[in-house]
Amino acid sequence: MDIKVFLVEDEEDLNKVLTSYLKKENWIVKSFYDGDSAISSIDEQPDLWILDIMLPDIDGYEIIKEIKQKTPNTPVIFISARDAQIDRVVGLDMGSDDYLAKPFLPRELVIRAKRILQRTHNLTENDENINISSYTIDFTKRKVLDKKNNEIDLTSKEFDMIAFFANNANNAFSREKLLEKIWGYDYYGSERVVDDLIRRLRKKMPDIGIETIYGYGYRMVKK
Repeated sequence: MDIKVFLVEDEEDLNKVLTSYLKKENWIVKSFYDGDSAISSIDEQPDLWILDIMLPDIDGYEIIKEIKQKTPNTPVIFISARDAQIDRVVGLDMGSDDYLAKPFLPRELVIRAKRILQRTHNLTENDENINISSYTIDFTKRKVLDKKNNEIDLTSKEFDMIAFFANNANNAFSREKLLEKIWGYDYYGSERVVDDLIRRLRKKMPDIGIETIYGYGYRMVKK
């Protein structure tokens, strides 16, 4: 599948270097040097945004607000040369998926982008539909259908969890491992978010067959 990555970086030399590295992954890359032109392209719905916070016209915070209003499930990586801790916290609060403080190696950005795209698009997993219990998981369209072919309303993280379990049915995973796989290595929150997400999935998909392994984590049994 074609992956579209939009990069917003006003430093011309850095923009060109990062664009070159991203294109080596055979991704379709569109670069911007200011915020206004980036906002005007949100409707093109890329698979990933890479946003510099400091821009000549508007900052990355304004851009992510617009992105999340129109395409709330689109992942965003923030990059910045400002106070790393403050920008990281604010960025995560606004819905960013990762953060890189300047200076950084271009290869590190590529690795982090890959990790997010693998999670959100299952690039290294199954590209076909999988049937679990009474549900059909469509990896390409990121949809889950019930036995009446009605789409179940899932958040991006809920789909990521179901997709991960579907590709690893009958295997047990600790809460820590699920936190790492779904939220990423840099997530600083509590493991309780895993329990909350599983609880929501069980409510929306009562036949899903996610078993609790007390004191450890969860396993989804393929029926």
